[in-house]
Amino acid sequence: MKTDIIVSGVGGQGILSIAAVIGEAALKEGLYMKQSEVHGMSQRGGDVQSNLRLSDKPVASDLIPLGQADLIISLEPMESLRYLPYLKKDGWLVTHVQPFVNIPNYPDTEKIRAELDKLPHKLLLDVESIAKAAGSLRTANIVMLGASTPFVGIAYEKIADGIRSIFGRKGDDIVEQNLKALKAGYDAAQQINEK
Repeated sequence: MKTDIIVSGVGGQGILSIAAVIGEAALKEGLYMKQSEVHGMSQRGGDVQSNLRLSDKPVASDLIPLGQADLIISLEPMESLRYLPYLKKDGWLVTHVQPFVNIPNYPDTEKIRAELDKLPHKLLLDVESIAKAAGSLRTANIVMLGASTPFVGIAYEKIADGIRSIFGRKGDDIVEQNLKALKAGYDAAQQINEK
């Protein structure tokens, strides 16, 4: 088993929380893991990304080479395009479709969508709408994690255990809210994949 994952977005979207939950789940699964993060100007809406390399054998490097990512999880569509050169030909992109327009020359959203639509293996969703319906817009990142879970290579329940570990210190209500968001994202992905 080997899964290379890039998690991307902009500062404040919860990118590092997604990476932390996956990392915790990987450890609970008994996997080897390496992680690398780029924070950019994260407090000002800059690029944030994390490389996660999971394997049942020791992992030598924490950086994913070009063309080797099995999965890109992105909370921002333009950021997902930035990392497409890292995606394997048969890799999956799971991305939020609503842009976070934080620069004056943000590209035309229709052109971004057209590029995303060219990919053979993609899951495009409006995670903010799903998060609102699940009870909290603040859990959009965990909705995205839920939608990505089928492609991570770790059992859903282990991901849920990762949420319990990472968010446990914040109290039971926060844990339950995030578990609800995880399930909402997972269910949305299943409905889309069935179409």
